[in-house]
Amino acid sequence: MKLNTVREIVQRALREDVGNGDITTDTIVPEISESKARIYAREKGVVAGLDIAIEVFRQLDRKIRVKKFVKDGERVRRNQPLLELEGRTRALLTGERTALNFLQHLSGVATLTRKYVDRVKPFCVKIFDTRKTIPGLRILEKYAVRMGGGHNHRMGLYEMAMLKDNHLKIGSKFQVQNPVKGSDVIKNLVKGLRKRIPEGMKIEMEARDLNEVRVALESGVDIIMLDNMTPAGMRKAVEFIRNNSFLTDRKRPVIEASGNVGLHNVRAIAKTGVDWISIGRLTHSAPALDISLEILK
Repeated sequence: MKLNTVREIVQRALREDVGNGDITTDTIVPEISESKARIYAREKGVVAGLDIAIEVFRQLDRKIRVKKFVKDGERVRRNQPLLELEGRTRALLTGERTALNFLQHLSGVATLTRKYVDRVKPFCVKIFDTRKTIPGLRILEKYAVRMGGGHNHRMGLYEMAMLKDNHLKIGSKFQVQNPVKGSDVIKNLVKGLRKRIPEGMKIEMEARDLNEVRVALESGVDIIMLDNMTPAGMRKAVEFIRNNSFLTDRKRPVIEASGNVGLHNVRAIAKTGVDWISIGRLTHSAPALDISLEILK
């Protein structure tokens, strides 16, 4: 992660919470007071965001002393210490909630991601995130996914071209050739897109049934997303793609499964032979990991 980006995110978070000052702490705690605190995991999971939490306290006390007991990406047990902090008492109390908010959320994302990764470990498939992230926190959440053993899909709209159902509808509307066959419209869209995007940039297309899979394959896209298909439908699509890659002069596209993926069915999806499984709930529905801060002295 870019350090400047992290600093800006932390600055915004502190500005939101602290505002003109921590009324309670600034009133009852002397400015020269120093204390030691520890941060503990109160349930087992995977840690992510330690450096983000540290940055919170550093912005409040540049001289704060830090001791790490674990690293991001490590599994931790219940009541295991994660960090020890020693410095200005005001900084520890004022930064507590903001630091824990980052640490709990990002560790929750990493923990949930690891559950999915472990569930599909016997299969040759990768777990990916999506763009379904909290605005302003995407870079942190995608980092947490990596700490959980997952992979990052595109960071933003600028990284890769993706033709979703609405793009295909709108794009077809503006085709000037007005071809007879609908599949030719889509092929022309992909061809035109390929000419306009930077060389080497990938093109992905959604497909909801076997006919759309065929059109995507014939169009020569780099990634075919099987959207909201049943495992049985995915299996047929995977077989079709693998057996018919000769329909294009490009190499066999990556096969991605997405839509309504949960821990209850991710293993069944992995068994279909897809290459990637992208899961929105890694970031939009991950429960926070229970983590707390205690003042020791």
